[in-house]
Amino acid sequence: MRIVIGEDSALFREGLSRLLTENGHEIVGTAEDADELISVVRAVDPELTIIDVRMPPTMTDDGARAAAVLRSEVPDRPILMLSQHIETRHVVPLVGTGAFGYLLKDRVLRVGDFLDAMQRVAGGGSALDPAIVAALITPTRPSDPLAALSTREREVLALVAEGRSNSAIASQLVVAERTVETHMRSIFQKLQIADTPTTHRRVLAVITHLTS
Repeated sequence: MRIVIGEDSALFREGLSRLLTENGHEIVGTAEDADELISVVRAVDPELTIIDVRMPPTMTDDGARAAAVLRSEVPDRPILMLSQHIETRHVVPLVGTGAFGYLLKDRVLRVGDFLDAMQRVAGGGSALDPAIVAALITPTRPSDPLAALSTREREVLALVAEGRSNSAIASQLVVAERTVETHMRSIFQKLQIADTPTTHRRVLAVITHLTS
C-alpha cells in the first residue's frame, strides 16, 4: 500500500521505511513535524498514514492533534499512531471512527504483528495495544453500563477493543468461535446496542467500553 510516515527520529523513520519497503509497501512521503505531515498527507493522499504521537514543534501531542485534523478532513482516512508514551487525550474520538490504530513502538519489533495491525487499520478495522486499552479504561462505577457484563464478556470486549476478530478472540481465550459470537450477542443486548443498517455495533461497543 502507499504509506506516509510522520516521525521526527531519523533513525526510526528510516528503519521503518526500510522495513515497510522490504515487505512490498511504497513510502510516498515522510515528515519530521506535525505541520509538514498534514501538508504531505493532503498532497499525496496515502492509503495509510503512520504518525508518531510526540512530534515537533512542541514534542507533546502534536502528532495526535495532526491525526485529528486529518480525520476531520477525511473521516475514513486510515491512521496508525505509534508512540513510546501513552497519550489518550485525542484517542477516544478516533477509535470510534474505525480505520485507526495506536501501538507502542515496541510492537514494531514484532514485525508480523505490526504488519497485521497495519492491514487491519488500512482495511477499516482497529488495532489498539493492550497497554493503550488499559490506560483508557477507568474503574467500574455503579452507573457504568459495563456493570451488567460478566467477567468473560468484559474480556471479550477488551479483545474487540484491540481490533481482534471473533476467530482471533476464540484462539486467544481457547474457546469455540460460536462461543465468542454468543458472548458478543449478549454484550450487544446488555449494552442496548441495536442492529441497524446505519450502525457498526462492534465500534459502538468499543466506544462504550473506553468511555464508561
